[in-house]
This record gives sequence, C-alpha cells and structure tokens, in this order.
Amino acid sequence: MSYTPAEIPTFYFIGVTTQFSSIMKVFPKWAAHLGLGEVEIKGIDFPPHDKPQNYRDAVAFIKSDPLSLGALVTTHKLDLYAACKDMFDNVDNHADLMAETSCLSKLNDKLICHAKDPISSGLSLDGFLAENHFSKTGAEVFSMGAGGSTIALTWHLTQPSRGADRPSRIVISNRSQPRVDHVRSIHEQLGHGIPVEYVLATSPDHNDEILHGLKPGSLVINATGLGKDAPGSPLSNAARFPENSIVWDLNYRGELVFLDQARAQASANQISIEDGWSYFIHGWTQVIGEVFHISIPTSGPEFDKIAEIASAASGR
Repeated sequence: MSYTPAEIPTFYFIGVTTQFSSIMKVFPKWAAHLGLGEVEIKGIDFPPHDKPQNYRDAVAFIKSDPLSLGALVTTHKLDLYAACKDMFDNVDNHADLMAETSCLSKLNDKLICHAKDPISSGLSLDGFLAENHFSKTGAEVFSMGAGGSTIALTWHLTQPSRGADRPSRIVISNRSQPRVDHVRSIHEQLGHGIPVEYVLATSPDHNDEILHGLKPGSLVINATGLGKDAPGSPLSNAARFPENSIVWDLNYRGELVFLDQARAQASANQISIEDGWSYFIHGWTQVIGEVFHISIPTSGPEFDKIAEIASAASGR
C-alpha cells in the first residue's frame, strides 16, 4: 500500500472494512460540533493478522507525515503493537501492560501509543450494567475472543476498587492458543484473585458447552469480530443462554448473528441485549480527545449531544 502525504490535518482509522463504519458519516459532524476546523478522516484497511511490515509502513507514514495527526486502531490492536512497538516514542501504562494500541497520537513531534479500551469499554459497560450486579447475583463473565477488547474489559471488571462487585468467575475462549496465552500472562501480572478459565475453542460447539455451564445473570460477550469483520457467530444456533443473562455484542454493524441468536431466546429466558453502539461512541470520543488534544465529557448534556449527533448522522 502506498501513502500520500496529507494536504489538510488528517485522522486515520486502521481497521478491516473502514468504509462501512458509521464514523465516516459521524466524524465530520463531530468535527464541526467540536470546532476542530478543516480536518479529514481516512480509512486504512488490513486483513486480520496482516504481515508485520504492512503495519510498520502505516505507522512510519503517520509518524513522519506532518499533517497526519494520529489514528484509531480496531481489530489490529495486538498485531500492530507487536509489529511496531519499537517505533513509538512513548507508550502509556495501559498499552505497555496489555501489549496493544487502540490509539496513536502526536505531541511535540513524538508518536505516542495509547490503549484507550480500558477506559472506553468500562464506560460503556457501566452504562448498561446495573449497579452491584455481580455482588447481588454472583454472576460470571464469558468473553469469546481473546483480543484487546477482552483484555480491557476483564481489566476493568477485576479492579480491586470495584470491591465485591466483581464476577465470581471469568471464562475466556479463543480459536488460537497464542491469544489465550497472552491474556493469561496479563492476568498473572494483575494478580486480581478472580478465578479465570482460558479455553481453546476451535468450534462454536465448544463455546456452546461453556455457555451451558454459566450461572443465571451472567454477562456473555462477543468480542470475536464475527458478524462484522467476518461472517457468522462464535456460537451455534443450538446454544442456550442462561436465564437473566446480559448479552453484549461489541459490534454494532454487520450481520450481528450473535444478537439474533440472543433475541430468539430473549423473552423465554429474560435476556437483556446490548449492541456495540455505546462502545463505538466512547471508543471514538476517547481517541478523538487524545489525537486533537481536547477534553470530551463522558457523561452529561454535552456527551448526550455528541451521542445525538452520532445517531442522527448514522441514521440510527
């Protein structure tokens, strides 16, 4: 891929199918509302787990081009970090711990690597999860997919500051063993004291079995990208969600087969269902604030206005 120097201040979106993201319609509206001036957003698409050199070329371009201000990274958070960590002038504490980047910004000609997901995923989760949900129910968490989002979410849910409001057990599954091992190594550093099972799930049937063993009220997360970056769901159509479970797909666009499977059982099993829209808003506003060096509220009237603008621009 060749890169053309930016002619106006430009913000990049590094993903898989960036042209289909609502951000392409939302960002210009947000930019006007936030007073960012004449700016542009551009997508950079890579297939999942692309060659390291392709990530390095993109980062080298952003780092050297004066009007390229930074980037939001999805899907490639771990792979890009692994390929490019020697190219960053500064790495924030979350990125260093989790060995990932979801945000690249610049300050005084220095390229900074951030992991914003621990903040944005926590804001999104706490926005729909009832207060003291885990302490009241003894519920568990099952996250399918061992990428950056699962790392961030489990970090948030296991913080000692949450007191008794932490899951009684966490199960993480993934189709490849190296990613499972990576999450395990991070949890070992955290030493949070919550039982965690790390499962190699090479087929949806394996995830179905885990789902069947969860307690009522458990939080079930699709963090695989299936339904957006690739077709399908991490579960089979035979899967049965626990009673009173909370089902969260981190995707907000695509086929969303996982959510269709949950909706089919929602009434009978009293299931609460969430898509990834609030995660989208918190994720992008956290990164935009970092890249453009502005403060964006995470709640209150101004945040509500930002969310309203996004919904109107995307047609939700």
